[in-house]
Amino acid sequence: MDLRVAVLPTMFGESVVMRVLDRGNVQLSLDRVGLREDDLEKVNGLINKPNGIVIVTGPTGSGKTTTLYAALNSLNDITTKILTAEDPVEYDIEGLIQCQVNHEQELTFAKLLRSFLRQDPDIILVGEIRDLETAQIAIQASLTGHLVFSTLHTNDAPSSILRLMDLGVESFLLTATLEAIVAQRLVRRVCAGCKENFMPSEEQLMELSLRPQDVANRTFARGSGCEKCNKTGYKGRLALYEIMSMDDTLRELVMTQASTAVLKMEARKRGMRTLRESGMLSIYDGQTTIEEVVRETLGEE
Repeated sequence: MDLRVAVLPTMFGESVVMRVLDRGNVQLSLDRVGLREDDLEKVNGLINKPNGIVIVTGPTGSGKTTTLYAALNSLNDITTKILTAEDPVEYDIEGLIQCQVNHEQELTFAKLLRSFLRQDPDIILVGEIRDLETAQIAIQASLTGHLVFSTLHTNDAPSSILRLMDLGVESFLLTATLEAIVAQRLVRRVCAGCKENFMPSEEQLMELSLRPQDVANRTFARGSGCEKCNKTGYKGRLALYEIMSMDDTLRELVMTQASTAVLKMEARKRGMRTLRESGMLSIYDGQTTIEEVVRETLGEE
C-alpha cells in the first residue's frame, strides 16, 4: 500500500494529509467504476477511436485517474504502445511506459509530451492540461494521428470548453481534435450488509426538486449501519458520469464561441445525462442516497 503525504507547517504544529493508494485493491476495469450500460458503450466507442482527445474532468479526488487507468487497462495489449506523463505516477501498470513530471529538472508535461511524439506512441495520457503549451502539444499529437487522454479541473463537461479557450486554445483546433468530455464525481455506495428500503421525507425530496407524487412507485435505500461499514451505512464508492460526445452541431457551437449554458442545453438535447440525472438513477437503483447526490452534484438551473 502506498501513501501520498502532504505536510504543511502551521502555527501550532504540522497539518498532514495522507492519500492512501491501495494498489492491490484498485478496480482498473471500466465495467467496475460505476458506468451504466449505455455510458459504458459510449466510453468504449470513444477510447477505441484512432485519434482525437478525450478529457476527463472533475475536482480533486473525484476518481479521474482511476477512470483513465481503467480505460488504458482495457486498451493495453502487446501491439499498442501507450505512454503516460503523470504528476506523480500513482499506479504502475505493466505494459505502459509511465513517466513522472519533475519540476526540479524542468521536466514538465509539455517537455515530456514533446519527447513522446518521437517515441512512436499509439496512445498518450497527459496527467493534466494546466497551460497553453501542454494543450497545444496535446492537440498536435491528436492531429498527427494519436489518441490523447487528459484531465481538467472544471465543474461539468460543457464548461471545459470555456476553460480550454481561456487557456488560449483556438476554437477551430478544439473542434478538429476534441472527441468527448467526461465529467465525474464520486458518491458513497449504500452498504450491502445493512441496506434497507425507506421513504424519504418531503424536505429530502425537495432537495432534488421532486414531489412525493413524482416518486410514488420508486424505492429508496439507505444503510442502517452495521459492523461491516463502521456504522456509517456506506461501504465503497461509485462514480457518477456526464458524457458530452462532440458532434457536428456541438462543434459548430464551439466555433461560434457559444456560452456554456447553450452548449449544455444542446448536449442534453443530444442525449447527454447530467451528473445530477446520473445520481438520480443511482438513487432509484438503490446504490446511493439523496444526501450523497445532493452534496456532489449541482441542481439544474
